Amino acid sequence: MSDFDTVLVVDFGAQYAQLIARRVRECRVRSEIVPASISAEEIRKRAPKGIILSGGPRSVYEPGAYQADPGIFGLGIPVLGICYGHQLMAKTLGGDVARAEAGEFGRTAVSGGCGLLFEGLAAEQTAWMSHNDAVVAPPEGFRATAASPASPVAAMEDPERGLFGVQFHPEVAHTPNGLELMKNFLYRACDCLPAWTPTGVIESAIEATRAKVGDHRVVCGLSGGVDSAVAAALVHRAVGDRLTCIFVDHGLLRAGEAEQVVDTFGGHLSMNLVHVKAADRFLERLAGVEDPERKRKIIGNEFIAVFEEEARKLGPVEFLAQGTLYPDVIESTNVHGGNTAVIKSHHNVGGLPESLHLTLVEPLRELFKDEVRAIGRHLGLDGKIVDRQPFPGPGLAVRIVGEVTKERLDILRRADHIVTSEIEKAGAHRGLWQYFAALLPVKSVGVMGDARTYESCCALRIVESQDGMTADWAYLDRELLARISNRIINEVRGFNRVVLDVSSKPPATIEWE
Repeated sequence: MSDFDTVLVVDFGAQYAQLIARRVRECRVRSEIVPASISAEEIRKRAPKGIILSGGPRSVYEPGAYQADPGIFGLGIPVLGICYGHQLMAKTLGGDVARAEAGEFGRTAVSGGCGLLFEGLAAEQTAWMSHNDAVVAPPEGFRATAASPASPVAAMEDPERGLFGVQFHPEVAHTPNGLELMKNFLYRACDCLPAWTPTGVIESAIEATRAKVGDHRVVCGLSGGVDSAVAAALVHRAVGDRLTCIFVDHGLLRAGEAEQVVDTFGGHLSMNLVHVKAADRFLERLAGVEDPERKRKIIGNEFIAVFEEEARKLGPVEFLAQGTLYPDVIESTNVHGGNTAVIKSHHNVGGLPESLHLTLVEPLRELFKDEVRAIGRHLGLDGKIVDRQPFPGPGLAVRIVGEVTKERLDILRRADHIVTSEIEKAGAHRGLWQYFAALLPVKSVGVMGDARTYESCCALRIVESQDGMTADWAYLDRELLARISNRIINEVRGFNRVVLDVSSKPPATIEWE
């Protein structure tokens, strides 16, 4: 998708690097996250229209603090530094950065806003700050364009060189006019065209898929989730009947999901669909396995093995289409060589066997979930598929903490159906990112009908998020939670206790494994 104007987000270990990238895309400009170690020469070769330096957890004057290639500031490419990036730009170019008299955290008044970034905005702004250090004197050639109580240089610019910095975080929702400020940088400083739209992305992906696949045939793995569904629809638009969808029913799906996949793709969309019923095969491989990473890799490997077997039955097939997303890539591996730790492998990114004989086609690999949903709608997919909550490739296996057995799957599937149906019936799903049940590897004592019970514990995971990279737990109406709990305990033999997970991401993940 290199035919779009692109802005590089240089990641200095920031909590919000992915959010910056998403905000750029909300302004309809393509973004890409790159490591702090990237050289000026590499950036020059990539020819971006702009560069954004992210925040970070360190002080720029600490030994071992992340640095940037000074040559970046002499490329003639506009640069916006945010928080740490703002301070790093100032220090690198000869300004002064020091410990502030007082830290600024949360909503902060910013005054005197002027210059290109504040064009069209009021001089007095509210912005979100999170820092102990401050730029106390801008580099030569810069002028301060805003101040806050503890930051005499809360914003600065050298428009002749296209260099800009802000101490606050325009990418977070708590900075009311942050998106407008970023648009000023993208449109006015970088001269970017707002072409990163669903229509533009679809056309580019179709063209790229056709160029890669040529006249060959493609198989696509359907998992029942949004990502694989949109990937299948997109590849089908590109190659038509040369696509065969292989739906591996591994027995780890939610209630009624297998039937819905077959009806939608084999029926409504009239795609070539092979339905493989392989639940027993997966359960056999998972027997006795408790480690979550082993489970993910076993499922991923078996998933691909089934693909290869079924693809061979189809005759010559060279390509495998997958619904890999950008967050999958970021979480699964240190793909940029940067500062992000590996959190967990994803079945369609990590754990692929070396014996894979199919070339991957991943039309969604650069996209966030909200972008995938928008593309699905433009492709005409039913809202029941496009708007459904995210579901992991390994399915219920990573919502069962510990060994996966048929019995444990059955009781979790019933409990999960109660959670989903009650929340959706109440209309409480609007605004939620995910809402599901997890089975914990603990048993506790209970009392049912004056008799002692010793059964499993069900955890409710209900979160709000925009892209799955960060998430906050959501607290639903007390009566709704009580109804869900009562139904699970009364209707699902095997549970005698229901708990609510009130962890945010980070430090927790959304899924339990």
